[in-house]
Formats: sequence, C-alpha cells, structure tokens
Amino acid sequence: IFCVFFTAFFAYKLEHESKHCNGKAFQRQGSSSFDRVYTANQNCGYTYPTFLAVLWCAGLLCSQAPAAFAGLMYLFVRQKYFVGYLGERTQSTPGYLFGKRIILFLFLMSVAGILNYYLIFFFGSDFEIHIKTITSAISPLLLIP
Repeated sequence: IFCVFFTAFFAYKLEHESKHCNGKAFQRQGSSSFDRVYTANQNCGYTYPTFLAVLWCAGLLCSQAPAAFAGLMYLFVRQKYFVGYLGERTQSTPGYLFGKRIILFLFLMSVAGILNYYLIFFFGSDFEIHIKTITSAISPLLLIP
C-alpha cells in the first residue's frame, strides 16, 4: 500500500511541475526543476522492479519480518532520495547510498535463504532458525546512517 502512495506522490509531483513550468501536461522540455523531478521519477521507477524482486525473495526464502522492515525502510529512503533530488543533486546522495545498503541487505537475505534450501536438500542441515536470528538482529542496524 505504501508503494502505491509513494508512486502516486511521485507522479503527482511530476504532473504538477510539468503544468507549472509549461502550462501543458507532460512535456519533456521544461525548466531545470522539471528535469530534476522527471529524472528523480525515472530513477525511482527503474529501481522498483529490483526492489520488488529482492523483497519477495528475502521474505519468502529467509524471514518475513526483517524483509518487511527493510522494505518499509527502503520506501522511506526512496522518498528521501526523491525529495533530495528536487533540491540539489548532492542532497539525494544519502538517500541513494542508504537505498543501496538496504537492497544489498535484502539480496544477502535472499542468498542466505537459497543456500539454506540447498543445505536442507543435499545435506539435511537446516539453519533457518540461525538465519532468522541473524537477520532479525542485523535489520535494526539499517537505521544507522
């Protein structure tokens, strides 16, 4: 649900800036503020499929609670990135780097879940409890900037 609200917010800002700069809806040529909004919207749209893939894999294969927490954090970080991009481009850098760290965390959770599956399949060893404990302990560290 949060994804829909953030996507709608990004689209609203793009439409508002387009109408404000040109008087017509959705023309690519515009002021530098329109270009910043357009680029930020495109950047958020490009990373969204990757985010969804690692979020679902981490939640299904590893642990749902840390994956959900990281997913919510990622959405708020993308909001920070978008708003930072509307100012100067250097203001968006912390949001970008923070988002990369969250995607890496979700990716590592996915890899740990896949490795656990193969350990169960080939060797009969199940490390699911240990993996869930580690990811639950590490996920609050995502809050550290």
